[in-house]
Amino acid sequence: MNLITSRDNPLVKDLRRLSQDSTAYRRLGRVWLEGDHLYRAALARGVMPEHAVFAESLWATAPREWTQAATRNTVLPDALFAEISSLESPAKMGFVLAAPTSQEVQVSTPTVVLDRVQDAGNVGAILRSASAFGFQQVLAIKGTAALWSPKVLRAGMGAHFGLHLVEGLSADDLRALDMPWIATSSHRGPFLHTLLAEAKLPMPCAWLMGHEGQGVSPTLAERAALHVRIAQPGGEESLNVASAAAICLHASATCYSKGGFKDEVQQR
Repeated sequence: MNLITSRDNPLVKDLRRLSQDSTAYRRLGRVWLEGDHLYRAALARGVMPEHAVFAESLWATAPREWTQAATRNTVLPDALFAEISSLESPAKMGFVLAAPTSQEVQVSTPTVVLDRVQDAGNVGAILRSASAFGFQQVLAIKGTAALWSPKVLRAGMGAHFGLHLVEGLSADDLRALDMPWIATSSHRGPFLHTLLAEAKLPMPCAWLMGHEGQGVSPTLAERAALHVRIAQPGGEESLNVASAAAICLHASATCYSKGGFKDEVQQR
């Protein structure tokens, strides 16, 4: 166990960056998980932490599964741990993992494409829906919130560790996908879409989820084999992108569980 009391210690500075800077993991090559829930989610998928960090008041009573989770333990005074935490109520424990390296696009895995979705809460919620409904790959176009940022990790509630995640992509990078693309947006008007409830949804497929204000970019939308809209009898102008994603991915999963419509829609 290593006790650190100085806020100027290089490790403390790095932890502060990882916790409070959304893109620090790209520069430092590490990811910060604060709290037991995210740690357990990682462990359940076979992801082991490199380093565990505890507030001093918790260290003496921390269970062995936490204190033996990593090969290295560091203890900080409670006030110093609170400084590095980005939570209103610090969890008093956190773990450092190796940041995922850049990965190749899997060409035939059911996929969700995030086209410049900027809100971290929306991105994390979409990752949860993707994992829940069997879409094992999420591809993020440049301009999307950083997938491994602390806010997206918290909103994802552990979904990250069951998904193949690739970020920083261009529209051309998606050409590798060997499956139909499906787009949904309120920006094209009701007569240019098929109602989701009436659509024959292919599997595997790639759902395109667009920017909160602008929707799916024209470049991607024109490549979609199918455009669908979600019925909104209440009359709201549009749905939050995370809500729309949950509805669409559930519809795909339900369709597939009933036999699916594999290959009925061909990618353009």
